[in-house]
Amino acid sequence: MGGAAPSGAPGQQTMATIGAMSSDPTSTAAPALQATRAELPEHLPTRLLAHLHALEDGLLERATATRLVLLAALAGEHVLLLGPPGTAKSELARRLHRAFDGARYFERLLTRFSTPEELFGPLSLKALEDDRYERLIDGYLPTAGIAFLDEVFKANSAILNALLTLLNEREFDNGAQRLRVPLVSVVGASNEPPADESLLAFHDRFLLRVPVAPVGDASFAALLQLGDAPLPAAPAPLTAADRAAVLAGRERVALGDDALAALAALRGFVAQQGWPMSDRRWRQLVALMRCAAHTEGRAQVDALDLWLVPYVVSPDADATPRAVDWVAAQVAQALPQDAPWLTHAVEAFEKQLEIELQLPAEDGDATGANEAGKLAVARALGGSEGSNAMARFVSSTLEDRQRRRFSPVHVAARAAQVDEVAARARAARAPVQAALDTLAQRLAGRVWLPPELAARWCGAHRHTLAVLDGLLARLAVCRAGFAALPVDAALATGTPPPVRLGGE
Repeated sequence: MGGAAPSGAPGQQTMATIGAMSSDPTSTAAPALQATRAELPEHLPTRLLAHLHALEDGLLERATATRLVLLAALAGEHVLLLGPPGTAKSELARRLHRAFDGARYFERLLTRFSTPEELFGPLSLKALEDDRYERLIDGYLPTAGIAFLDEVFKANSAILNALLTLLNEREFDNGAQRLRVPLVSVVGASNEPPADESLLAFHDRFLLRVPVAPVGDASFAALLQLGDAPLPAAPAPLTAADRAAVLAGRERVALGDDALAALAALRGFVAQQGWPMSDRRWRQLVALMRCAAHTEGRAQVDALDLWLVPYVVSPDADATPRAVDWVAAQVAQALPQDAPWLTHAVEAFEKQLEIELQLPAEDGDATGANEAGKLAVARALGGSEGSNAMARFVSSTLEDRQRRRFSPVHVAARAAQVDEVAARARAARAPVQAALDTLAQRLAGRVWLPPELAARWCGAHRHTLAVLDGLLARLAVCRAGFAALPVDAALATGTPPPVRLGGE
């Protein structure tokens, strides 16, 4: 019933260790809230939740994207949104810039005909008169705090080369000067991953790659009823001092043993999938996880922080679901189980009970033959309502007498076998309930983990519990049915062979 890794899966032995650590409240992965609360900017988790609500307002099925873009900006990383047009990618970037005090906003749609002037500003004619090759950068990307670049992989090499330095080093070469830029985060967007190998270096600069799909069927009606009301007032923006405090505080966040074990297992999974993952990206991933833990008031990164990794290790949108499933199965240990062994056992008991209820009286039983004759007469009775009622009573009594009688030993053996299986089912249920309770406790107070992901993980355990409870209820019906079999204490039969349970 547990969520152990399949035989031969990378990191199988390691992940068993992770499960043991994660379920132990005394392990080094347990949260240590008080140690970091004093180092956080005042009320930061509450303020971050307010910003997340503002980012999500009126955007359907965007809880994951909003959390990732805000967390990335706090960590000083860049985000690539992968999805078709009309999925609120640019709207999300525009809202993001409202979350940061003093952050100027810049937005451009790139094509293969885009020129450097469109992004970095026109050349200064006055500087050219003095033999200096400089740009007028005010109001362009080098002075932006939050930038949105649509169709980023369609830009030409002249733009991409300048963007590489700007994104990675936060510096811009303006003539003979190398300027520090106030860039907080770039949100890129594309309909497809880069097709040219020459773009892979630029693609690697986006730590997070987030699929953004059209609204699903469940939210379609809500989409059609959305109004055009103005956005609510934004919460107090995050200041440069807030961001600096977060970046400084994350350096004091430890990497818990369960997180280290999970990352080692993840490395095996990534290698098995053939996904490229540079040393730099591994370090950036850990820094992002530390930032998440610190802003939630935790002194240690734990294994559940690996919910972030699908958006870091996946090379494209098609690979992301595989990584999400790996985290659910191997880290959160949250796979729904259908208990096939118990289902087969219950079905076998139900079939055996049905057979024994339909068995006629033993062959050669004169009493049975006499009762069969009387039953035929009773069924042929007709007449008034009173005589019909009497006929039904007589018929029921005679039918009961025609049923096979069983010895007390037989009935006790059947009940004992059902009890044995029910005990095994209850023993299997206990760790599932404990896993659900532990997981819910560990998820409490998480700012960044999307609510639908938490619901999916907990829902996997609840599904398993519902399956087990339903099968236990059917077992109880079977036991009651065996206990109600007609008994003849005079029968001296031995213990019947046990019911052959399917799958055993």
